[in-house]
Amino acid sequence: MLTSKHQWLGSDLDYQETWDFQLDHLANVLEGNEADRFFYLEHSPVYTIGRTRDQSSLRNPDSLPHPTVEVNRGGEGTYHGPGQLVGYPIIDLRPLGKDLHLYIRALEEALILTCQEFEINAHRREGLTGVWVGKRKLASIGVGVKKWIAMHGFAINITTQSLEAFSEITPCGIDNVSMTCVANETPLPVNVSTFTEALKPHLENCIYALAHPTA
Repeated sequence: MLTSKHQWLGSDLDYQETWDFQLDHLANVLEGNEADRFFYLEHSPVYTIGRTRDQSSLRNPDSLPHPTVEVNRGGEGTYHGPGQLVGYPIIDLRPLGKDLHLYIRALEEALILTCQEFEINAHRREGLTGVWVGKRKLASIGVGVKKWIAMHGFAINITTQSLEAFSEITPCGIDNVSMTCVANETPLPVNVSTFTEALKPHLENCIYALAHPTA
């Protein structure tokens, strides 16, 4: 049974508008006016990059086929668009140990467990953030925090439609990385909706387990 508020926001959503939307809910959580929220969506095509001086992962920003937005998260350049599930948990980390590293590991674990439901042997790679199948990258994670309220979150490629635009950049600044999607790795039928529903309980379980760390 889900205990937190999960909401599907829609498809083809503008990046800046959903960023402002996140900030509004972050302020509400910070002020104690709202509990944690989990938002899910598909963006209209856009490249994003964290606040870093090194923007080489975008290769040639002026020639990219879609807009680019600089955002308040960690990480190099990535792509969001149709066929990719984006999740924006707005989570108060204060009762969860104030550990950003463990929070990111919890997001990875939730995605890995969901992939297992679709018979995908997904995993982490040492020294790299995200979720992988072999050496193929399936999901990216980038989190921003304000006064220990987390925003942004994860993006996992679900259908083949999500892959083509990655060829224009160096995803997450990793040279020669190969991107993949759930549909290419699973023998089972899948779409953004079915993956989202399978993911919800894993996200709750993995994130809120941080309140009771094991030795």
